[in-house]
Amino acid sequence: MTVGRRTMLAAIAGAGAAGLAGCSALERGEDATTTPIPAGEDRASELAERFAPQLYFDTFERWFPTDPRPYASEEDGTTVVDGFDALEGYHGQYDDSGEPPNPTVFYTVREYDGSPLAVVQFWYYAAFDQFTTNFHWHDWEVLQVFVDTETGEPQLHVASSHSRAVPNNEFLDPDPDRTPRILSELGSHSSALSVNDVPDRFQRVAADGLLADITNTAIEGIEDLAEIPLAYGLPRDEGSRLPYVVPEIDGSPVYDHEDLPSVTRESLIDDALTIRSFEAIEEPPTDLPVRETGLVFGYAGRTGGSVEAAESDGMEVSDGTDEPDETTDSTGGGDDAAAIDVAYDLVPIAEIEHIDDFVGPQLSFEFAVPVAIEDAIAGHISTTGTPWSQPRYENPAADITVPFHRQALADRYDAIGDAAPINTVLTRVTSAVTDDDAPEDEGVTTTESGVESVALLESDPVAVPTFAGVAAVQDVPEGDHQLTVNGAGTAPHSERVTVEGSGATVTAGAEGEVPLVARDRAKRVSITDEAADVDLSGVAIEDDFGGRLYDTAVDGSDAVYVHDGGAYTIEFRDADDAVGADRVNPDPAVSAEIRIDRPETGTASLASFVGDIAAETHSEIAAIESGSGTTDGNDGADRDGDIGDDGDTDDDDDDAPEGSENAVVGLSRALAAIAENARAAAEESRGGNRTAANRRLEAAADRLQRARDRLEAAGGSVPAPLSRATSRRLDQASRRVEQATNSEKP
Repeated sequence: MTVGRRTMLAAIAGAGAAGLAGCSALERGEDATTTPIPAGEDRASELAERFAPQLYFDTFERWFPTDPRPYASEEDGTTVVDGFDALEGYHGQYDDSGEPPNPTVFYTVREYDGSPLAVVQFWYYAAFDQFTTNFHWHDWEVLQVFVDTETGEPQLHVASSHSRAVPNNEFLDPDPDRTPRILSELGSHSSALSVNDVPDRFQRVAADGLLADITNTAIEGIEDLAEIPLAYGLPRDEGSRLPYVVPEIDGSPVYDHEDLPSVTRESLIDDALTIRSFEAIEEPPTDLPVRETGLVFGYAGRTGGSVEAAESDGMEVSDGTDEPDETTDSTGGGDDAAAIDVAYDLVPIAEIEHIDDFVGPQLSFEFAVPVAIEDAIAGHISTTGTPWSQPRYENPAADITVPFHRQALADRYDAIGDAAPINTVLTRVTSAVTDDDAPEDEGVTTTESGVESVALLESDPVAVPTFAGVAAVQDVPEGDHQLTVNGAGTAPHSERVTVEGSGATVTAGAEGEVPLVARDRAKRVSITDEAADVDLSGVAIEDDFGGRLYDTAVDGSDAVYVHDGGAYTIEFRDADDAVGADRVNPDPAVSAEIRIDRPETGTASLASFVGDIAAETHSEIAAIESGSGTTDGNDGADRDGDIGDDGDTDDDDDDAPEGSENAVVGLSRALAAIAENARAAAEESRGGNRTAANRRLEAAADRLQRARDRLEAAGGSVPAPLSRATSRRLDQASRRVEQATNSEKP
């Protein structure tokens, strides 16, 4: 396999995605039924042994593939595996032997009726799943290998992610001579693929002569992510940080429960990766370790069912304590050999299908989070069901999350139905931080977040972790949904998203971006129309430096967290599509939330905003003017003079002397005139005098241009941060003057 071949596959995949996106003519075709090949038949075991994967685990991993049968019990005539029994039994055995107990991978092989297409499913069970706000008793993960039984060629690898809503890691047309490799995510066991020459690292895109480990199609809808494949991947192996949480039962950490004497704090994910207290999440953690490879599991029975047989095949088997060799690969008769630490048994899953359920009580968070968030996420954090109760068990194609991959199989095999467009909600999660180019605490920017977050569609609770800062929720039904994004040390972000049509990609956030704010810098802004004369339908927030940071439809009220080091324009939109604005410049020293109880729209609202932003800027420029020795002893507001009937001032900056310092005087006077004219326009508009309001707005527009000229002439006399802020505010004010002039609503 060469880079050229992989590049070609990526190009084909991209073209396929473009052809499927938004195509309502395509409806999901019906797949043929499948029949299991009996485990006793040689062809079933031969396929399973050929494709039995090698599994790479994180050095901090605690729960490895095991056999659940020792933990099964009878309850009311049914066979169940209780979460307490499994977790206690697993750790009791692990502590006694010092080795992962009963290493096992289960398999089944299913054939599509009337087709040469078969699928080898490899299911691995773990006693517990501990992740970031997503944890439960028991865990089942699956790798599916679609293979043509006539040619022997593998067609597609599908490695399971967190849920159907999260795009799986998939690879079309894998190398037939390379045994699948799985990189297991710490705690959650979500499975990433490894197909290139670096066995224990995940590579999302081709680079440095190495193939990408997935052929998932690229992200659509966000320009700067247009070449990044849409797949969960392996975030901790891609430079991202994932903070883990400790689950609790009945208000106490799970390891304190009386029915779990063998489970200690050390039984869970290491403290170095765990967030435990409220103080620890006041801001996103920055010192979490990245992924390192720990134990490597491999199937040792390809020729004789023993470690000795594996060694005779050229596969090196360690004693479980040596560090794995990161430069070689075991393919069980493939192209090279590598160390494995633990040899697992390969067992037909039919041997455990008598188990009716995997059960356990509700788990929750150890630290406080917003109640609404925890309640919603708790709806799906409990336990996992049996593999044989899942749709993908009997129809493996149901697990294909990339439409192009499904369509590729459909084009080759009549047993696979055509792909259907998938609705996706997509956003990029970033961090809002102060901007060094702005005056202190008067501007923010957004940067890439080094800590992954969790996205939740509250209307149909499905929590998904971000990958590389991207939140993607697939298979979203049409209609309105409330999207909430939260992370360790950040204030939650929530907004409404509407999915319309078939195959829609809806970008949430402002221009596809959701900036989260560290809790210790978050200021809550609450907006309600209960006491207002408008029916609020939309809210947007812009920072002087960061631009538009928030934009959502609302139904009368809204609340959003902003960074207290920003300077914001709050834009309102009402049911008649009229626009209004308000100015918010938080004081970091004041902890109280900011409330806007009477939002307005129309000319008066917009003109009032222009007056406020001009007066705010005038105050700062006047301070520079006073310190320069160029004033006449009066402050800028006193030098505006009287305003005549035409809205002009009798004493403005027309006759100000030339020079940068004197330009500051002119700038100050122009800003004062803008404020006075804009506020007068608001009063005239509220009084029903539209003609007079328009004259005042014309005067304000004239002074805005004059202020730009004076700002340019002032040069270095205005400190660079304030000069940049003033320029941006003048642009904002000009836009709002134009809106006020054109508004049909007074």
